[in-house]
Amino acid sequence: MGTNNIDSNNIARFLLLFFLGFIGSFIINHTSLKPIGWKSRTCANFFLGILTLGIYSLVVAICNIFFKSDADKNIGYFKDTN
Repeated sequence: MGTNNIDSNNIARFLLLFFLGFIGSFIINHTSLKPIGWKSRTCANFFLGILTLGIYSLVVAICNIFFKSDADKNIGYFKDTN
């Protein structure tokens, strides 16, 4: 098993996405909660959340607890090219 990477930012991102969904994703992208080198998929969170009746948003919220900035992929995020 790998190391646990749970910190207060991961928990804050989880709570924002779980309770606020699209708005939480927007907030994450424009505050210090944005992971360095990553960007949240705000529009995907909105549209896929609607299409899957909230299941996608729930999965992304749960995955935020175990977000790893050094990973190649993280559900609900893409590498920031800026």
